[in-house]
Amino acid sequence: MTPQRDNHSDNQLKEIYKLRNIAVVGMSTSPSKPGHFVPRYLLGLGYNIIPVNPNAAEVLGRHCYNKVSDITEQVDIVNIFRKSDDVYPIIQDAVLKEGVKVIWLQEGIHNEEAERLAQEKGIDVLYNRCMMAEHKRLFR
Repeated sequence: MTPQRDNHSDNQLKEIYKLRNIAVVGMSTSPSKPGHFVPRYLLGLGYNIIPVNPNAAEVLGRHCYNKVSDITEQVDIVNIFRKSDDVYPIIQDAVLKEGVKVIWLQEGIHNEEAERLAQEKGIDVLYNRCMMAEHKRLFR
């Protein structure tokens, strides 16, 4: 069963899209996977995409990090392309990174326990939404 979607308004989403530094957990080297073509789309719009994939050295010409807390630059949004069951340890790590404002769980992904953890740390959480599809819907 696909989880329901968070209750953010379109105006709230538009504010989130003003944030420019996006760590992509589960970024894929395979062009046919959403974990590749969604961040590629955002990169084409001028967003700073920071790949997080312990199994790749780089994706789209960008250095891959093993985990969010290893990233040395500013991260505003953590966009997650992993199964719902895999999300909690990712959020546990992401909340260690100073400055994260938003956790964005892609379509079909939700973990209530992880959502609570992020919110307790003051981090906004979106779930069951595609960052590319929502951008196209709001801005195209």
